[in-house]
Amino acid sequence: MNNKQLAEAYAAAFNAGDLNALADYLAPDFQFSGPIPQPVGRDQFLGLMENMLRAFPDIEFNTRIVSVDGNVVRFTNQLAGTHTGDLDLSAMGMGVIPATGKSFSMSRENGESVIEDGYIVSTHVAPTKGAGMIAILHQIGVEVRGA
Repeated sequence: MNNKQLAEAYAAAFNAGDLNALADYLAPDFQFSGPIPQPVGRDQFLGLMENMLRAFPDIEFNTRIVSVDGNVVRFTNQLAGTHTGDLDLSAMGMGVIPATGKSFSMSRENGESVIEDGYIVSTHVAPTKGAGMIAILHQIGVEVRGA
């Protein structure tokens, strides 16, 4: 599988919420950064994704590949969903947020992933006004101190 095929397969798994497929594409030392307070590793990222899918079962990631240049993949995301399940952000020190029944729709984000040896080793999503975890929390009615 070349880098373009890998990027497209990863985006398809992301959009489908297929955590098993996502895990198959991530390097053991994968790092995710950007729309969360601190960068996280592979297991934390997959745990965050599992929590998002549980809290927002109808979530749409709307991930689109913009370009693949060598081992760098540029993409966009525009998440939307309805908060019908508990959102467990204990790993981020924010506890469990009970379902509010409220919907969110984020601004479009731009990001980059790096591929090495057939695996995604890092993903960074650029900070974007109206996007990221803080924006989601605001839209579902959760006050965040210091944000």
